Amino acid sequence: MTDQAAEAAIDSACRLLRLPTVRARFADLATSAGREQLSYRVFLSELLLAECDERDQRRRDRRVREAGFPVDKRLDGFDYSFNPQVNPATINTLASAAWVAAGEPLCLIGDSGTGKTHLLIGLGIAAAEAGRRVRYVHAARLVNELVEAADERQLTRTIARYGRIDLLCLDELGYLELDRRGAELLFQVLTEREERASVAVASNLPFSGWTSTFSDPRMCAAIVDRLTFNGHIIETGTTSYRLTHARQRRQPH
Repeated sequence: MTDQAAEAAIDSACRLLRLPTVRARFADLATSAGREQLSYRVFLSELLLAECDERDQRRRDRRVREAGFPVDKRLDGFDYSFNPQVNPATINTLASAAWVAAGEPLCLIGDSGTGKTHLLIGLGIAAAEAGRRVRYVHAARLVNELVEAADERQLTRTIARYGRIDLLCLDELGYLELDRRGAELLFQVLTEREERASVAVASNLPFSGWTSTFSDPRMCAAIVDRLTFNGHIIETGTTSYRLTHARQRRQPH
């Protein structure tokens, strides 16, 4: 078989076996292996490892994409110098996603513009890249979805779908007051996940202010209990990064 025929056979086999990285890189790696006088075994191992690495990356990208994050905010882009109240060591520990594996909750509490959503998305991306199934959603949007599911008699299926997610990232809890029905439906989702699957919440209100979102004090206390038991609480403070940055830009140089 000539080299040209061999390359055509490899190309065809890679298409059939769905090995896009092997197909794209075998020629370059073969040339490099010949130049460096590598053994057939070393050449084959490098080729297969390249395919495995690329598949790993595609899986990570797919999990991040399926999580539904509105923007790409990574932990390495968080400005700790602006918000010294957030401990980098704590965030680095959480970035390992061990808390997700343990089914532990996380609460990010602070005023608007203090980095809650950045940390929520960053930790969610870290968990997705670590192999966890993640879903990001605004609290009000989730409640609306649950109400519609209940009206269409699909509530059990919807709650079960959210129950299968390893990490539910719930953003902007506290911005809108929920009626009793909405609060009860959200409570069902949290109960389904209790001590089994993680919930990460970002809220602009301290726990004492959650009664403005959940009008029933007993239900509010039960929700706070579920989101804090064996959980991680990070307070991002009251100084808005966005507001401070905007003021700095307006100042004359």
